[in-house]
Amino acid sequence: MDYFNETIDSLHTKLVNKDITAEELTKDTLQKIHDKETNLNAYVTVNDDAVKDAAKVDADGIKGNLSGIPIAIKDNILTEGLLTTASSKILSNFMPVYNATVTEKLNAAGAINVGKTNLDEFAMGSSTETSYYGTSHNAWDYTKVPGGSSGGSAAAVASGDAIAALGTDTGGSIRQPASFNGIFGIKPTYGRVSRWGVIAFASSLDQVGVMSKRVEDSAEVLSTISGHDVHDSTSSEKEVPDYRANLNKDMHGVKIAVPKEFWDEGTDPKVLEQIDAALDVYKKLGATVEQVSLPTLKHAVEVYYVIASSEASSNLQRYDGVRYGFRAKDVKNIKELFVNSRSEGFGDEVKRRIMLGTFALSAGAYDAYFKKAAEVRTIFINELSDVLSKYNLIAGPVTTTTAFGINEKIDDPVAMYMNDILTIPANLAGLPAASVPAGLADGMPVGLQLMANKFDEQSIFNAAYALQEENKFYEQIPTALKGED
Repeated sequence: MDYFNETIDSLHTKLVNKDITAEELTKDTLQKIHDKETNLNAYVTVNDDAVKDAAKVDADGIKGNLSGIPIAIKDNILTEGLLTTASSKILSNFMPVYNATVTEKLNAAGAINVGKTNLDEFAMGSSTETSYYGTSHNAWDYTKVPGGSSGGSAAAVASGDAIAALGTDTGGSIRQPASFNGIFGIKPTYGRVSRWGVIAFASSLDQVGVMSKRVEDSAEVLSTISGHDVHDSTSSEKEVPDYRANLNKDMHGVKIAVPKEFWDEGTDPKVLEQIDAALDVYKKLGATVEQVSLPTLKHAVEVYYVIASSEASSNLQRYDGVRYGFRAKDVKNIKELFVNSRSEGFGDEVKRRIMLGTFALSAGAYDAYFKKAAEVRTIFINELSDVLSKYNLIAGPVTTTTAFGINEKIDDPVAMYMNDILTIPANLAGLPAASVPAGLADGMPVGLQLMANKFDEQSIFNAAYALQEENKFYEQIPTALKGED
């Protein structure tokens, strides 16, 4: 099966017409995954037992649109009976005894989990280079990073290994890798999707989302996994629309705001050329595009890393070698057990963020760092709310550059953190945001970022669909894959 020429809808039709069975589709998908893993390293665990699940779907009969459809899941989302590591040594032996709510919803819809995709350790990174299981590679150029932290999910979708994948987004971890790999990726409104069973990094920022080559496929999956969950008090009780059924590419009357600061943050001119071209498409389709200002954007990275690291230092204290996960050997007392298990189990980037967060929350630094960051976050939320009270969408580049080389920035944490400056605002404000393929710069994909008001994912899907149907980027085959098949 060639996923470059398929959608979930077209696969569903073939399954219903018995042109192919779910078992055959799953076997073919797993074979493709195994064939490409040497170059991509997109998966931590390939779920070869998925064939049995597919056979059961065949026996029960194809029902809803996701019935029998292979989907990949980021490895920080719990899957009962299937290894879930968060790409960390400290969870390298962790076998969940229950499913995350999003996993449960996909299972109920008949989707087939073909594997757990690679990520930066505990979702902390922008390149998937901090994974305990090695770096994933960009589907367009194997010498470049796939982005992070959902780099494995992005590489799997871009290479045609999976028609869709789940990711998580704390500061841009779906949109940045989607941009780097030339696919669509959406982070919904905070609270739209349950976080129950998602390994926590920063609880006020984390959100599960979807990645796919086609906008309509993400719309289908997001409708399925969204909704209130009694296990997650932050999940919303708002009704979940049928995003795919409501897709509309009419841009007449749509007002788009373009923050001038997105053009001032050292963004590569070749990236901006593609963004300008995408905005011209919207003007041609009848939208209004106007420049606005987000003056607090220059503080976004500092605010984000104080808040995210503080929450991470609290969330990760549970990994102590006692309750579950990796346990250090040859310890003499309980203190050594805690210290050695965490020292040997966590990677350098996780340790860096725990120390940063612990310092920001300490008695002597709390007012100067965490409290101040929380205050600036409120100002930033107000700025975005003001813009979105006058416009339907905020648009701009997802990243300042295209995908960079493996090992190019890994030893410079500040340079790595600056990758997130354009994606962080949506997380700080809890807004839905997406990356839509806009074009190529020096042969590598460029993503257009779209943000909307809370719970207005439909406006993002519609605008993304309009651009997709104009540039048909999904027809492009990643450069590194040409000739492999």
